[in-house]
Amino acid sequence: MPRCVHCKTETTQEHYNRIVYGHAALYGPWQGWRLAGRELISPDGDRLSVERLRGMLFREKFRPRPERTECPVFDLGERLPPRERFDGAA
Repeated sequence: MPRCVHCKTETTQEHYNRIVYGHAALYGPWQGWRLAGRELISPDGDRLSVERLRGMLFREKFRPRPERTECPVFDLGERLPPRERFDGAA
């Protein structure tokens, strides 16, 4: 497929979608995800709006966390001493 005259890195169809519809592919750990207008779209096609993403982050930040208790299964009666540091190495 022919490359875009302006950027030389994307096809003409990719350039059209980016400029007209606001679609942008993401890279690195976000490979497969894309931005389409104001929505983040997963590789499976799930859409996350800004409001939904804010709500998910808010819920995660303010949900009550269970009290941390010692698990009797892993309590062997002995505790290892903390690691000592030697010349800045752990």
